[in-house]
Amino acid sequence: MATATIARPRLGSRGRPEQSRAAILQAAVREFAREGIAGARTDAIARAAHVNKALLYYYFKDKEALYGAVLDQVFAGLMAFVGEVLSRDLPPCAKILAYAGAHFDYIASHPFYPTIVQAEMMRAGKGRTTQLERIVKQYFQPLFGRLAAVLRAGQSAGDFRPVDPLQFVPSMIAVIIFHFNSAPVMRVMTGKDPLSPQRLAARRAAVLDFISHALFERPTEPCRGGRK
Repeated sequence: MATATIARPRLGSRGRPEQSRAAILQAAVREFAREGIAGARTDAIARAAHVNKALLYYYFKDKEALYGAVLDQVFAGLMAFVGEVLSRDLPPCAKILAYAGAHFDYIASHPFYPTIVQAEMMRAGKGRTTQLERIVKQYFQPLFGRLAAVLRAGQSAGDFRPVDPLQFVPSMIAVIIFHFNSAPVMRVMTGKDPLSPQRLAARRAAVLDFISHALFERPTEPCRGGRK
């Protein structure tokens, strides 16, 4: 008696929607990071994802919609990662350093993301984006609110200097991400790979040290559960 063969939907068909969509997004992250939204080509994305363009447009109506989905993947992943840290029962000094370390680690493990974010900021500065207002409301404002609450708690406890969250939070995030945005310059300037494990570890430690000295009333004293 012949055994019936069960056909499995191949990647690139509508029979595997989650896998196909994930493959398209993964390929789109690389394409947008290399070429920006203006230079990115949907046929190149489809080819890299091993799907046809018709399937790409089945999931994403146009390139702008695909770009929006990529931005959501970038920021939703980051918010979930640092959100878990900010939900921990930690004293403010430990929480702020745990957040900074988690933010740094997330970017280090997603090397294409800084380029996409930087390009979006430049695009927004030229008035060419329809994404920025949504991203700010959906991701930036909630993160700022949670970080501001940690700062206020640390100030109330006498652990933090009286800083203005509107000034300190952007400065802290800039310190965290600058290493990744400036990696090409640092590679030329030093002749070494700024994204190697050793240099990432050194930079991470320097970032935490910088933040603690900028914020803590007693930066040389250990912070329970947060200092490394």
